[in-house]
Amino acid sequence: MSVDSTPVDWEKARRIAYEAGRVAAGPVNEVPLAQADGRTLAEPLSALTDLPAFPTASIDGWAVRGGAPWRPVGRVLAGHTPAPLTDDGTCVEIATGAMVPAGADALLRVEESRQAADGLVTGVPRSAPEWRLPGEEATRGEQLLPAGTAVDPAVVGLAATCGYETLPVRSVPRAAVLIFGDELLTGGVPGAGRVRDSLGPQVPGWLRRHGAHVDPADVTGPVRDTLDAHVDALRHALATADVVCTTGGTMHGPVDHLHPALAALGAEYLVNTVAVRPGFPMLLARLTDPDGRSRFVAGLPGNPQSAVIALVSLVAPLLAGLHGRELPDLPHVTTGAAVAGRGGYTHLALAALDPDRGTATPVGHVGSAMLRGLSRAHGFVVVRPGTQAAAGDRVPFLPLPLYPGERP
Repeated sequence: MSVDSTPVDWEKARRIAYEAGRVAAGPVNEVPLAQADGRTLAEPLSALTDLPAFPTASIDGWAVRGGAPWRPVGRVLAGHTPAPLTDDGTCVEIATGAMVPAGADALLRVEESRQAADGLVTGVPRSAPEWRLPGEEATRGEQLLPAGTAVDPAVVGLAATCGYETLPVRSVPRAAVLIFGDELLTGGVPGAGRVRDSLGPQVPGWLRRHGAHVDPADVTGPVRDTLDAHVDALRHALATADVVCTTGGTMHGPVDHLHPALAALGAEYLVNTVAVRPGFPMLLARLTDPDGRSRFVAGLPGNPQSAVIALVSLVAPLLAGLHGRELPDLPHVTTGAAVAGRGGYTHLALAALDPDRGTATPVGHVGSAMLRGLSRAHGFVVVRPGTQAAAGDRVPFLPLPLYPGERP
């Protein structure tokens, strides 16, 4: 197993993680629409029919033929097929969403019409058509969404409109979390040399927002600070999980057993430290099952902010690949204040978005062991190596994740 610890450029590390996930993307499953939210389309979504499939009334009123006055000859409600209008001077009452009868020249809004005592209808139809034409939204066979699209409620609704009952989607990657560190408390107030574990409670939520499935039983720890305990915990988690995130132990201290444990399991390093601050001692390793299936171990640093940076830098791209999604380009923002560089390292600076000013401004309390700043931030301003950002500069922005399939 390679143990090269030369820090990898941050953007390159993201791409390595993504490509590894894309190669290992799970099988395709056909699931009912009700189970598709949060999944990823494995095939393009195409229209099964014209949308709308027939001329559809946009108003409540009258479908008329010829000039006024019009003699009502029937009613058309949504869900019915009307008889054609064949005689000038006739009309039918029509409801929004109903099929417009053949032979109709126009639709007249009910609020802009009058019906006399003898039943005759008068009024002036608007010049613009008051119905939707077949194929106005899509034509039969037209591709509506490409493979790799994240399925959200809007996508589910579109599929239902087209007439789909199931969708071909990628399987959801399963993740597990291992917490390392004998000094950690899982309850109570920190003190007497021991600190409260903050990663066990929060990392599963970040993973779920990136589309991973994490059961409460898949969070284990603190794992005892011995090599055997680390190997056993990793082996157990890898038996069911596609991605195992560990917290702490990514360096080479006296009780840092992650690297020896990975060696004992025959893991292959994909990334071993990243040129980013905070969070550089992160790693991503791959293990290959006898059947060729890949499983991954993401080593997150023990400091909380550093761990989250490792998660959004390596695990998020990995999960995007495992889902079969594209790795999105980073949006750009205008800095609301200066952001220092970190020499030869990429600097990820926690920042809050101000939608009124259209800026991203660094927040306070951003030490690698702190979470106060993280709780008020929307993401990270990205300052590339060898540069710094002045107030008003346009720079890349790495958003913190929303729920799976949710649009920023």
